[in-house]
Amino acid sequence: MNYNKKTVRDVDVSGKKVLLRCDFNVPQDKETNEITSDKRIVAALPTIQYLLENNAAVIACSHLGKPKNGPDPKLSLAPVAKRLSELLGKEVIMAADVVGPDAQAKAAALQPGQILLLENTRFEKGETKNDPDLAKAMASMAEVYVSDAFGAVHRAHASTAGVAAYLPAVSGFLIQKELEFLGGAIGNPKRPLVAILGGSKVSSKIGVINNLLEMADTIIIGGGMAYTFSKARGGSVGDSLLEADWLDYSNDMVKKAAEKGVKFLLPVDTVVADAFAPDANSKVVKAGEIPDGWQGLDIGPETVKLYCEAVAGAGTVVWNGPMGVFEFPAFAKGTEAVAEALSHTSAITIIGGGDSAAAVEQLGYADKMTHISTGGGASLEFLEGKELPGVACLLDA
Repeated sequence: MNYNKKTVRDVDVSGKKVLLRCDFNVPQDKETNEITSDKRIVAALPTIQYLLENNAAVIACSHLGKPKNGPDPKLSLAPVAKRLSELLGKEVIMAADVVGPDAQAKAAALQPGQILLLENTRFEKGETKNDPDLAKAMASMAEVYVSDAFGAVHRAHASTAGVAAYLPAVSGFLIQKELEFLGGAIGNPKRPLVAILGGSKVSSKIGVINNLLEMADTIIIGGGMAYTFSKARGGSVGDSLLEADWLDYSNDMVKKAAEKGVKFLLPVDTVVADAFAPDANSKVVKAGEIPDGWQGLDIGPETVKLYCEAVAGAGTVVWNGPMGVFEFPAFAKGTEAVAEALSHTSAITIIGGGDSAAAVEQLGYADKMTHISTGGGASLEFLEGKELPGVACLLDA
């Protein structure tokens, strides 16, 4: 896949209506609908401000949540419009629909320097089906399409990919940065390239491990999926997370790494608990020696040492997935130690979105990382080497 795409700086937007796909899929309080984190809205500001300063009329759109059957007032983008307006210090005109009469009329009347926010794109059933009629209707309101929703580019939806068939399509600054860092890490990494993979399931990281075996110098395994590897090597894992269907596959990966000369590091010790709870009794045991009735919830101190040494001399580190149950302070030490080790290295450090991004932020190391991806699923598919529909559809630079 070509990661070198035209950006908003490569097209003339002055006096033009620009359809801007943002990722405003923000977390909200279930009771009050208050936005609990405006990080994604703040992340979209550079592109929005650039467009407004360059005399464009901005028609912003995004999805929010997963509406079941058409419009759902609880998933309206109205709270986003309010917060965006506060951040920009100017009015954000809110449309009552996506491509209906209200949106069409407001888009037609929109002047350069003004911004309109369409209602939740998923209120239209055709959005997730990439319906060409919906894409055409959205495109008909504008003259240029700018994609800046990295969190949604792995989906071929009407607003993320379909519209690019009808308008010149370029990336915003957020996607440009993601392509630069993630594309660089995979296409032309500063070596040695170390990949740290955690999280609970081997099955969800299979594609990533497979792809990274072709390019990484070292692969480090942590999190719940380490127990499937441990069991595959004949270890006992007690009540730990286990994907029995993936045992053979785990062994194949270890074998493949050896054949390719890739260092494949697995935990040598584990912090186990007698229950899945923040206040459970815990102790450290050797990997593969977890007693019945106990479950592994974090990597142990020897493993921490091993993993921190492995990243110390790295040129590039890509990290996706925590080392343990970082939501429980007693079992966050492994994840914290890795985050701290990354903060001291001179390597380019790239954190794939989702849980690893949340962990790095929660533990206070976010500002020490080179790049934190804004898309969990999208960054995973990127690392798998898959084509991302919302990137593939943009004009090549």
